[in-house]
Amino acid sequence: MFAQSNRWFWHGVFIAVLLGMALLIQSSSSHINYNWNWQVVKPYLINTDPLPVFASEEGTISANATGDLVLRTDAGDEILNLSAYPELSVGEGDLVFEGEQLASQPNWQMGPLLKGLVVTIEISIYSLILAIILGLIFGLMRVSSNVALRNLAITYVEIIRGTPLLVQIFIFYFFIGTVLDLDRFTAGVIALAVFSGAYVAEITRGGIQSIPKGQMEAARSVGMTYIQAMRYVILPQAFKRVLPPLAGQFINLIKDSSLVSVIAITDLTKAGREVVAGSFAPFEVWFTVALLYLVLTSSLSWGVQRLEKRLAASD
Repeated sequence: MFAQSNRWFWHGVFIAVLLGMALLIQSSSSHINYNWNWQVVKPYLINTDPLPVFASEEGTISANATGDLVLRTDAGDEILNLSAYPELSVGEGDLVFEGEQLASQPNWQMGPLLKGLVVTIEISIYSLILAIILGLIFGLMRVSSNVALRNLAITYVEIIRGTPLLVQIFIFYFFIGTVLDLDRFTAGVIALAVFSGAYVAEITRGGIQSIPKGQMEAARSVGMTYIQAMRYVILPQAFKRVLPPLAGQFINLIKDSSLVSVIAITDLTKAGREVVAGSFAPFEVWFTVALLYLVLTSSLSWGVQRLEKRLAASD
C-alpha cells in the first residue's frame, strides 16, 4: 500500500513539473508581446484550397437534355459538363471567354511542411540502411586479425568522427559529387550514411567485443568457420546488446538530416525556413517543425523498444 501511494506521489510530482514548464512558457510568451496565430500554419501542412476550373475555349453556358449545365461553343459543341463541380462561378446563359474560371473542385494536397517531412523521411531511411551496411562492414574490420583491414577501419572511424558533419556534406556535394556527377539528394544521403556509419561501426565493435571469447571458441570447436560463427553465434547476441545505442544513433541521424538543407535539399528544415519567410509566423512554424521531428524520433524510439521486448521474450 505504501509503495502504491509513493508511486502516485511521484506521478503527481511529474505532472506538477510539466504544469510548471507550461506556465513558464506561457509567461515567457506574454513578456515578448507576441500574438500567437496557429491557424496560419494549417495551409502549410495540408492545403485544402479548392482548385479552379477554367474554360479551355470561348463559349456559352447552357443546359443539356438532362438539365446539366454545360459549356458549349458557338457552333453548339459541348466542351465541358459542369455537373461534376459543386461550386460554380457561372450560370445558364453566361458568355465565357477562354481562361475564365467556371467552377472550383474540392482539393486536398500536402503543404510544403509535409512535403519537407516526406523528403526528411526518405533521406533518413536511405541513410539509415547505408549506415547499417557500412557500420557492420567496418565494425567487423575493426575486430579483424588482419592488420590492414583493422587499420583501414580505424582510419575511417577517426577521420569521420573527427570532422564536422556540415563540412563533410560540403565535401561530398561540391567535390565528390562533382567528380562522380551526383545529384544533391544522393550526395546528402551518402554524407549522412558515411558519418553515421562510423559511429555504427564503433557500436558494432563494442557489441562484438562484449561477447565472451568462449562463444567464438565453442562455435569453432563444433566445426563452424569464422564467418559462420560470427553470423549465427556472435552477431545475434551482439545485436541485442547494441540495440539501445543504435537507436540513439539513428535518432541522431534523423536530426542530423536537417543539415542537408545547406545544399538546397528541401527537407523539413528548409521547408520551415521558406514558410517562415512567407508567413511571418516564426514561433508557430518552428514549434510545428520541432513537433514533426519529435514524431519521427519518438516513432523510431517506440519501434526499437518494441523490438527489444520481443528479443528479450525470445531469450
